[in-house]
Amino acid sequence: MLLIRLLILTSLAMLAFAGNSLLCRAALKQTSIDAASFTSIRLISGAIILLLIVKLRGTRIEVGQGSWLSASALFIYAAGFSFAYISLSAATGALLLFGAVQITMIGYGIFGGERLLKAQLSGLVLAFGGMVGLLLPGISAPPLLGSVLMLGAGVAWGIYSLRGKGAGDPTNVTAGNFLRTVPITLLMSLLLIKQVNLDHAGIGYAIVSGAIASGIGYAIWYMALPAMKSTNAATVQLSVPVIAAIGGVAMLGEPLTLRLVLASTAILGGIALVIYQKQNV
Repeated sequence: MLLIRLLILTSLAMLAFAGNSLLCRAALKQTSIDAASFTSIRLISGAIILLLIVKLRGTRIEVGQGSWLSASALFIYAAGFSFAYISLSAATGALLLFGAVQITMIGYGIFGGERLLKAQLSGLVLAFGGMVGLLLPGISAPPLLGSVLMLGAGVAWGIYSLRGKGAGDPTNVTAGNFLRTVPITLLMSLLLIKQVNLDHAGIGYAIVSGAIASGIGYAIWYMALPAMKSTNAATVQLSVPVIAAIGGVAMLGEPLTLRLVLASTAILGGIALVIYQKQNV
């Protein structure tokens, strides 16, 4: 029974994470909403739903939890994510994001003195090679600016994740961090007010992304995490770019290029090798 519950929670969380890519790409491709407005609505919606979740849990809402530094990393992730998806496909964006997140966290461990086995080093080289291969100039290469923005978003999310370890109750801390992003993201929208463009569909996508895929998705993930080993938690996230790729092809009519397939195999396979070897050390 516990295993079935864990599988359901994990599956829902991974669908939510991939859903963020699909919702953002759909909004910026199929509606007229601008990236700054999408980011602001997403973060505000996430803050509202997380505060409601904390209240419904009967937990005292401690807005003081979290930090401005973590909130800044969260904002950089969300803004870079949105602006990158102006030009990137859902699959490419999710792959770049996920790869940057994992490499950032693995790199932090190496910087902190963690030693890698030969197989892990091979996996890391393979992952980097896949990233370079994906970004090399060519007909099917993703736009450079969008790629750089998404890599930056991945690094920011990696930093946010690292700062969140042992920071207290995860949902409470996340609610506090989301709340802190509100004035930052509103300032961004104010500075880019001449580019503001809203429509009902775009606003709807942003609310669903913030409230359901982000807020509720994160809450579900935190419910599953205590029952999982950290290595298993990292491994299961390998499914997110795959889900996003399938969704992008099926729902958004995006092409699945050979370059993307090969790069995905190298990046995800390399990272999986690092994680698997770490688990068996």
